[in-house]
Amino acid sequence: MAWKEVGRRDWDLLQLVTPWLLLTVSTAIYFAWVLPRSGERFWPAGASVLGLVAVSVLWVLFGHTLPARRRTPRPGSAGVFLVGLLALCVLLMTYSDTFLVFTIAGFFHACLLRPWPLGVLGVLATSVALNGATMGVWADPAPDKLAGFLLIVTVQTAAIGAGVLLTARSEPEERRREELVARLEAALHENAGLHAQLVAQARESGVQDERQRLAGEIHDTLAQGLAGIITQLQAAERSARLRGETDEHVTRALRLARSSLTEARRSVRALAPRELGRAHLPDALRTLTERWAADQGISARVEVTGPREPLSPAIEVSLFRVAQESLTNVAKHAAASRVGVTLSYAGPEVLLDVRDDGRGFVEGVGTGFGLTSMRQRVRGVGGHVAVQSAPGEGTSVSARVPAIAPGGTRAKGETDR
Repeated sequence: MAWKEVGRRDWDLLQLVTPWLLLTVSTAIYFAWVLPRSGERFWPAGASVLGLVAVSVLWVLFGHTLPARRRTPRPGSAGVFLVGLLALCVLLMTYSDTFLVFTIAGFFHACLLRPWPLGVLGVLATSVALNGATMGVWADPAPDKLAGFLLIVTVQTAAIGAGVLLTARSEPEERRREELVARLEAALHENAGLHAQLVAQARESGVQDERQRLAGEIHDTLAQGLAGIITQLQAAERSARLRGETDEHVTRALRLARSSLTEARRSVRALAPRELGRAHLPDALRTLTERWAADQGISARVEVTGPREPLSPAIEVSLFRVAQESLTNVAKHAAASRVGVTLSYAGPEVLLDVRDDGRGFVEGVGTGFGLTSMRQRVRGVGGHVAVQSAPGEGTSVSARVPAIAPGGTRAKGETDR
């Protein structure tokens, strides 16, 4: 299709330029060579030819070039233009046979006439005008000259007219073929979209299967262990109250254990994190960061940039877990005084950055289970995680994931949900 479109543009350009090129060549040859060699002065023959050339320029400009460029042809205008063009060519050839070069433009324009019988008639008229003037049939219609004229006109019309006929007959088939190709391309695009949706659905199905498997393991191990921890902490808390003592660490440990048990139960039910169950990702990150900052006594700030867009639950859960794991690592290892969390909606992608001003580490050393799990989780939704750090310069965790909307399609730029 692209090749045909290029060919069509080249043919349109040729149709547009040919009359001007042939008229320029004919006029230049006449005034530079024919007129000086004839010994005649510019007046009156040269002036008459110059006037006819000026009329030809206006005729080609308003009869062919401007309508062709504006794509505003009128019914019958092509035939009228060809008749006027041949009349001007015949008048110019009465002054010099040089202008037969300009007359050749009639063959190009005859190819534009529809239906095809008019195109063949245009070829015949152009051939008669061209050969009649050059062979001098009108001035001396001798039998031998007339016979040669008729033979040349017949052969020329048959040869060029056959091309016009074949072109006209092939046009409907070409149009049907182009329409078929266009429909096939549309079908391919539609199939590509369906394939992307199927891939997304298959990924979600795989995630669901894995979630169910993990739910059983969490229920049998982690949830039961957390329940036992809570029981023991509650007993310790009651014992401390009976003695009239308070233990802040026991209270905090009890709160964390209860929160972890709630998360374990939600995982068993294949639900999103508690914060995402109550709010969307930006608000959930803000809630998570504020609670973490209050517990750790570290200054933390959350920033959201770009227009918010609806995201697949798998995408939101992955980004939330990255932030959660990053803050946990800061609390354990960084000894930081400030933390910044930035969520950026950047068109086809969503970016999450967690930065701290802690002690940092040598890159390549931080390969614990938390970072490995984080990378695997984000890779599972088509994204990737980059960790940058240096001793004494803090740490930056950056996650980049595709902005996939619920249902497996790309999210469009929406405002707040």
